[in-house]
Amino acid sequence: QVQLVESGGGLVQAGGSLRLSCAASGSIFRINYMGWYRQAPGKQRELVASITRGGSTNYAESVKGRFTVSTDNAKNTVYLQMNSLKPEDTAVYYCNAWVVVTTNYKEYTFWGQGTQVTVSS
Repeated sequence: QVQLVESGGGLVQAGGSLRLSCAASGSIFRINYMGWYRQAPGKQRELVASITRGGSTNYAESVKGRFTVSTDNAKNTVYLQMNSLKPEDTAVYYCNAWVVVTTNYKEYTFWGQGTQVTVSS
């Protein structure tokens, strides 16, 4: 019903920056929440940053002051600006959205396919 497509991952040196984008499309009535999660090899998936429709944000302690989450509601897109990247930020980054769909006006959660971010030391 809803597709999330991430882009912007890649390889960067420590101290560098990347900007991730996640565009939602499909049977969207309203997006209530969008978030970025990451999963490193051998570790559990963890929340990186999130933003509600009202603009409230939440960040993992490890990225506060370095990452910024934002949205373009008109484009149903969420961004993650990542600065001062560290090798420990290396992971697959996943986009998540809680969406009220037009088919039945119920809320469901959807995930993107993930984008690899690799930070070299």
